[in-house]
Order: sequence, then structure tokens, then C-alpha cells
Amino acid sequence: MPTRHLAIVLTSASGLLLTGCAAQRLDSRELASLERDVDSAVEDFIDQDPSLERWFEDSYGFAIFPNVGKGGIGIGGAYGEGLVYELGEAIGSVTLTQATIGFQLGGQSYQQVVFFEAERFLEEFISGEFEFNAQASVVAATAGASADATFDNGMLIVTAQNGGLMYEASVGGQTFKYRTLD
Repeated sequence: MPTRHLAIVLTSASGLLLTGCAAQRLDSRELASLERDVDSAVEDFIDQDPSLERWFEDSYGFAIFPNVGKGGIGIGGAYGEGLVYELGEAIGSVTLTQATIGFQLGGQSYQQVVFFEAERFLEEFISGEFEFNAQASVVAATAGASADATFDNGMLIVTAQNGGLMYEASVGGQTFKYRTLD
């Protein structure tokens, strides 16, 4: 099988595997644990960049992933669980999956938050399967980095490194699956 075809098959398989992990609802114990992790992640973001506090307070809503694990050797993937907030209240859980292909080696853990400018952008995000493509702009959470940030198509993505080391020049996209809280 040509290398190009093998890469396509492996990327598709890793995407299906990651998607299969994302279908379950959280029980009350898992939800409580995730809420603690989210609260800690919000504090971490604000500690790293105090100007992010206004985004948490003034945005219509946000989706936050306190721990996204990512790894790859040529073909890679990432997975994380989080919560979605509307007007300061948790309304659902969400999973992030990502499949990438290209030069990459290593593993890392990071936090990610997606801020929504208005209700229509939050609704678009939670409407089913939503995907960011490779062109989505991302702000790194460092002191003052978000001070001049603006919404891009009604959303702002901010990430913060937790740990690990990854060399990467790859392409891929992030897919999100939303579930309402029961």
C-alpha cells in the first residue's frame, strides 16, 4: 500500500477511535470531578494571563477543557473532556478530538478554552458536531497575550501548556461533541 494511502487510513482510524471515546454522558461523580478540574483551569488561565478574567466574565459563554492529551509520531491525535457555560452556568459536557498528520513527535498536555461572543456562536458550537479547521487562530495564555485579542468569527480560542514536549508541523482539525447536562 502506498505511504500516502496508509497515512489516510491510519488518520481515519485514529479519528474513529477517538470519536468512539466521546459518546458517554457523565455520571454525578465524574461531573463533580470535571467541575473541580474546570475551576482549577480557570484559575490557571487567569494566573498565566490576568487579562483573561474579562473574557470569562464578559463573553456570552465558553467551553473549557482542563486537560487535553496530545501525542504523535507522524500521525497524531488529541482528546479532552470539558464543560460548556452559557451566561456563567454550566449547560453541558463536551469532548474534543483531533487527528493530525505531518511531522510530529512527542506528547503534551494542555488546557484550552473557547470563548463565544454571542448566543448564535454558542448555538453553532453545540448544534452537533462542530469542527475547527487548521486555520483557526489560537492565542497562547501568557501574561498580557489576550489583552488585544479579538473574536474571530464569534469565537476566541486560548490554550495553555500543562506539560510535555512535542515537535510539530502538522495539519488537522479539532472536532467537538456536546451533551446536555441531565
